[in-house]
Amino acid sequence: MYLGITPSVTNWSPAGDEFSLILENNPLVDFVELPDNHSTLIYSNLLCGVLRGALEMVRVTLLTQVLHSLSKEVDLTLCSLQFCATVSVCA
Repeated sequence: MYLGITPSVTNWSPAGDEFSLILENNPLVDFVELPDNHSTLIYSNLLCGVLRGALEMVRVTLLTQVLHSLSKEVDLTLCSLQFCATVSVCA
């Protein structure tokens, strides 16, 4: 997938419109260094934005958020994705 990572898909909702992606090896952990005064910034939201933007290009709307993102000590990121709608284009 993107950046050479393959997520695990888990936590499907009963309706089938929501799931979670578990990234065991988040490449941003290796390449991003935050100053001490910004240590609470969740930079892994960038990955959720990439997924949301890519799906919006094919007219699928999602709600995305990072539920869990850890530091270099434990390299695990959990992203939640919820399907909202598809946008149809009238020609």
